[in-house]
Amino acid sequence: MASAFHQVFLVISLCASAYRVSPSSLPSKGSPCPSSRNGTPAFRVSSSNTDFAFHLYQRLVSKTPSQNIFFSPVSVSASLAMLALGAHAATKTQILQSMGFNLTHTPEAAIQQGFQHLVHSLRVPSKDLDLRMGNVLFIKKELQLQENFLNNVKRLYESEVFSTDFSNTSTARKRINSYVEKETKGKVVDLIQDLEPQTAMVLVNYIFFKAKWKRPFNPLYTSKRYPFLVGKTTVNVPMMHQVEQFALGVDPELDCSVLQMDYSGDAVAFFVLPGQGKMRHLEQALSSRTLRKWSHSLQKRWLEVFIPKFSISTSYDLETILPKMGIRDAFDKNADFSGITKRGFLKVSKATHKAVLDVREEGTEAAAATATKLTTRSKEGSSHSICFNRSFLLLIVSKATGTVLFLGKVENPTKF
Repeated sequence: MASAFHQVFLVISLCASAYRVSPSSLPSKGSPCPSSRNGTPAFRVSSSNTDFAFHLYQRLVSKTPSQNIFFSPVSVSASLAMLALGAHAATKTQILQSMGFNLTHTPEAAIQQGFQHLVHSLRVPSKDLDLRMGNVLFIKKELQLQENFLNNVKRLYESEVFSTDFSNTSTARKRINSYVEKETKGKVVDLIQDLEPQTAMVLVNYIFFKAKWKRPFNPLYTSKRYPFLVGKTTVNVPMMHQVEQFALGVDPELDCSVLQMDYSGDAVAFFVLPGQGKMRHLEQALSSRTLRKWSHSLQKRWLEVFIPKFSISTSYDLETILPKMGIRDAFDKNADFSGITKRGFLKVSKATHKAVLDVREEGTEAAAATATKLTTRSKEGSSHSICFNRSFLLLIVSKATGTVLFLGKVENPTKF
């Protein structure tokens, strides 16, 4: 029976960079409203996406605890939600529940509506922020798709669909990789290393982010050789430096400092520095509630800031991770994707995610309420210094949607 299954590649690519941006306008008339409004489908999707982001992060960390981590949670979740459109029975339930949705409280129609709002909002052009997220399906020529599935991926996810000859695996692989490389402006290359002739569909989600800091660093003040603690030794990194007004807070519960740095557009970065030896404690406590607590409680003050200038690249085989998060049937003979095609059996054979991040002086490029308050450590009016010279977390968040676009941990900024 298993041999009758055709393979689906779930492929996610991203790249991110930072430069400088200003607040973007609200979505145009007729477009979705920002998802930060409590109770809206888009808000529920954003909140669940954040918890999914941290759950996936914790899985990746458990696999490689001392390595750099970087990925796009929204890219992964959008791909899974699109895949769920063609799934039935337990396969659909496992996908949506593993993404953090309670299907009793939030029916699938509301989930898909939320993703439609989210995808659209991330595709609205902005003069200050280069943020583009897209979906594309490469379909085996002989595969007869269900018309409803095809209509939904185009309508909800604004997806492109290409007929592809997978019998010529080399040509198919080059075509897909070339498409992704072009859409991520050359940042993500060779996303797919190999394809098999029985591949029936490759589903790709890509996200490209390029923004400038609202307050960029002066390259003249970047120290070329600055010690950064890696384990029990140090490596030399270029360290950016400036004194400016930034939002800062200290979370006494988690023993960490949180620095917010704004981009000139509709995005913000959070740099999170745990106390010495407290990274593990911080990682285990990450949740959407934690992020809301940080974003609502930071206070602006004059700061002397030191942040490494670095580039990192990561690649993950999510087919080894997602089943541990509850998405099991999609990857084996129990897969039910009868909503995609009338004939033949489909299962997901591979889920690849590749991410690239550049943080530099100009900016970044990368193809609930709680009783606990954050406190500032220094007296009002005085200058406080924060130096990211050891392992820290980095989150890039869309302000309009509240969605975590990128999430990572920098263990060694010299490892690309």
